[in-house]
Amino acid sequence: MSARAARSSPDAMPEVVITPYRDGPLLVRGPFRLRDQDGGEIVVERETVALCRCGKSRIRPFCDGTHKLTRFRAPSSLEVERGKGEAPAAD
Repeated sequence: MSARAARSSPDAMPEVVITPYRDGPLLVRGPFRLRDQDGGEIVVERETVALCRCGKSRIRPFCDGTHKLTRFRAPSSLEVERGKGEAPAAD
């Protein structure tokens, strides 16, 4: 079954979308489960959350806006230098 067919199937799981915001968090939209590094489930009571990328949030792994105070900088997408070829493949 193709990916397109799987998405349109009535039994298919709803899509989860992760959006990195420039100089900010990762916004996760859709039904998902979040686990810590030991496999323990982190309770999430909503279908849209912002995950911290700056490492300074007081409510990690969730974003509390601290990235604005610390002037955290990160692109919203993979930046590929012109003339250097394509982006590296994901591991």
